[in-house]
Amino acid sequence: MTPSEIQSIKQRFGIIGNAPSLNYAIQVAAQVAPTDMTVLITGESGSGKESFSKIIHALSPRKHGQFIAINCGAIPEGTIDSELFGHEKGSFTGAQEARKGYFEVTNGGTIFLDEIGEMPLGTQARLLRVLENGEFIRVGSSKVQKTDVRVVAATNVNLLDAVREGRFREDLYYRLNTVPITVPPLRERGDDIYLLFRKFATDFSDRYRVKPISLTPEAVQELQRFRFPGNIRQLKNVAEQMSVLETDREVDARRLRQYLPADQASRLPMLVHAAGTGATDGAGNSYSERDLLYKVLFDMRRDMTDLKKLVLELATGQRPHETQELLRQNSHLFSTTAVAPYEGPGSRPLRPEGGSNEYILSSRELSDDDEAEYEEEDVQRVEDIPHETEEETLSLEAKEKEMIIKALKKHHNKRKYAAHDLGISERTLYRKLKQYDLEQA
Repeated sequence: MTPSEIQSIKQRFGIIGNAPSLNYAIQVAAQVAPTDMTVLITGESGSGKESFSKIIHALSPRKHGQFIAINCGAIPEGTIDSELFGHEKGSFTGAQEARKGYFEVTNGGTIFLDEIGEMPLGTQARLLRVLENGEFIRVGSSKVQKTDVRVVAATNVNLLDAVREGRFREDLYYRLNTVPITVPPLRERGDDIYLLFRKFATDFSDRYRVKPISLTPEAVQELQRFRFPGNIRQLKNVAEQMSVLETDREVDARRLRQYLPADQASRLPMLVHAAGTGATDGAGNSYSERDLLYKVLFDMRRDMTDLKKLVLELATGQRPHETQELLRQNSHLFSTTAVAPYEGPGSRPLRPEGGSNEYILSSRELSDDDEAEYEEEDVQRVEDIPHETEEETLSLEAKEKEMIIKALKKHHNKRKYAAHDLGISERTLYRKLKQYDLEQA
């Protein structure tokens, strides 16, 4: 699908944003729309899952049929069977006449079952029969009826966890998950956050004929760093609150923070999507994924420099007891234990106590200035020290690749958890795996 076709779908359904993960979800929805396959849309609450169900219906051969959106979590457990499949007169107290259910009314159309994870187990069994055979039975009836309905389901919970806990049928999960579509949360969409904010602020100004709210560059960065657990709904509320309450129509970062709950602020570094955009720590220092790698490498380089000086001091012929004391005082420089995760700008990686003394330099690792300072016989003493020589690479890409491999091994190739541990999105991890030819890792 071409970018112009994706853009056309966005304009038609009022979708704002250019994030690659959003474009991919739209592309999958457009490709599966002409079929009758069941689709499961996953995403956090407020991320816009219903818009994708409308795309699937409008681009399908059923577009002239009826489309009904049902929130399974909003219907009481005692009446959901009647709502979906209908009932006969007298089938339960209050059933004074027969009633058609949504699957009967929507014959030839599309049903969107939102929050499918909240559906009772008994209703799940009935739904599975509809998906398998296109058959259902009204409550209080024994007559089997046929229906031709396409089902698009959505959930904001992990259905596999629900299956393991016995709250969701495994056979229904695999029947619904024929084609999965993942709607990205707002915090992973980068510059889309500000685009949506401007859209909501403009809509409010047009409706009430006021000047639209604008943000300073610092406020834009603050907005894009916020987690937005409520996603698009929460962002819209923030934009409308500011439009009503702010007398100064240009809002700075300090004023913006008053509308963003402090306990929902991001605690993780976010990816840099544009120049000047990144995460900050409590002291106001900014850092990104690449900054973390640089910091680790620079600290390692500093330790290597200290180690050079120490070894060359040992090589100048100090007395044995002084040599042992010097080694004891600087034992941390000889540890081969992996560097611990970076804890923020200005902090040094922590290493566990202990470790073997394996970092010994050969004359090849000395700088030109070092070689000028010492005689050839002194350098020879360094080479004669009975330790294994290890030449360390300082390539940024090599270190990044190594960290990715370690994260995958730690989480048994579970990419979702490895990406979380690395502080990057799953999509970024997939790109890195492809870049370093680790897709089979």
